[in-house]
Amino acid sequence: MTDLETATLRKITWRIMPFIMLLYFIAFVDRVNIGFAALTMNKALGFSPGVFGFGASIFFLGYFLFEIPSNIVLHKVGARLWIARVMVSWGLVSGAMIFVQGPLSFYALRFVLGVAEAGFFPGIILYLTYWFPARKRAAATAIFMAGAPISTALGSPLSAALLQMHFTLGLAGWQWLFVVEAAPAVLLGFAVLFVLTDRPENARWLTDAERGWLTGVLSAEQGAQPAAHSPWRGLTDPRVLALSLIYFGTSAGLYVLGLWSPQIIAQLGLTTMQVGYVNAVPGIAAVIAMVLWSVHSDRRGERVWHVVGACLLAAAGLFYAGIALTLLGVLAALTMINIGIGAAKPPLWSLSTQFLSGPAAAVGIATINSLGNLGGFVGPAMIGWIKGWTGSFLGGLYFTGALLLVSALATLVLARSQRAGALAVQPPGP
Repeated sequence: MTDLETATLRKITWRIMPFIMLLYFIAFVDRVNIGFAALTMNKALGFSPGVFGFGASIFFLGYFLFEIPSNIVLHKVGARLWIARVMVSWGLVSGAMIFVQGPLSFYALRFVLGVAEAGFFPGIILYLTYWFPARKRAAATAIFMAGAPISTALGSPLSAALLQMHFTLGLAGWQWLFVVEAAPAVLLGFAVLFVLTDRPENARWLTDAERGWLTGVLSAEQGAQPAAHSPWRGLTDPRVLALSLIYFGTSAGLYVLGLWSPQIIAQLGLTTMQVGYVNAVPGIAAVIAMVLWSVHSDRRGERVWHVVGACLLAAAGLFYAGIALTLLGVLAALTMINIGIGAAKPPLWSLSTQFLSGPAAAVGIATINSLGNLGGFVGPAMIGWIKGWTGSFLGGLYFTGALLLVSALATLVLARSQRAGALAVQPPGP
């Protein structure tokens, strides 16, 4: 690696990554804080497990319907303007959750929240392709996605504390949770306009030599994929559909964690604040593991086995969570799930950007995220339905674990079907 390359990558990493990780931190908090709100909100509003599971999950139907159009617009108008719009919109809708009165208003606002947030995550994944060469993309994606487990680690105690604000200024604790945690999204949405730069060509904070090196490398990578520029390729490429299936299982696991883990921990008899602190521990472990795993993936230039191994670990954690009876056992299971889910996603996204570029990348990434995030609807909804039917989390956790096994198997099948070296299965070395 030349001095110019090292200096350029260091500069764009420090300029872009901390800020977009903060954005995802806020996004994930607003997406799953309903899991903590449920500790008091469900009783106050009379929500059954089935009502809560469906309402929490319907977010992903709105997300699904508007994901691809949102990413196409982002590719045309620029990330800076569109991501700012997305953040302000979802912040306002998340804050409006204080007005929930019953199941119908709960379903409606969660659906609209999904519509408002559609395009943020795939938009950032696409944005990273504008700034990082392919061989550095898994590590960059991991840094961005570390915002999710960090939000669990820091957001859990905060959410638990906000629930203690019973009827301060006439609002219940769960209402204060939504108000306080929605405000940063609106404020950061306006900050995006001043912090993000759409493309390297517009980056005045890079020297001429740094801009020239970066645009040259990225142009060469895109030029090596001449058939990948059609937007329709992002919808019709079988690999996009296969990656959507793989992502489906990982999304189911992620949002079962985000939406149900506070209630899984609470059934052990812990107080709300104790639940907040216990729920934070797996997130801390996941941040460290996912970054190390993604750096290893980049160094080896290998993606497939990094996805498979992480999915298997998450599945094992889900199966163990179903039978764990002690606090230590539940904590160990949740840590396995957090690490597995977190570690699987960065190399998985790197697979997609190896064969898509330009408009096809905008559509393909949005398609994978849109279809895959339907797992975020199916997994948590099944937990609620099975919990309401059987009185236990066991069946729902086993169901979600089985989806992760399907993800691992689909990854191996996809790799076997590829003749190109980019997707060849090469088991990682030490």
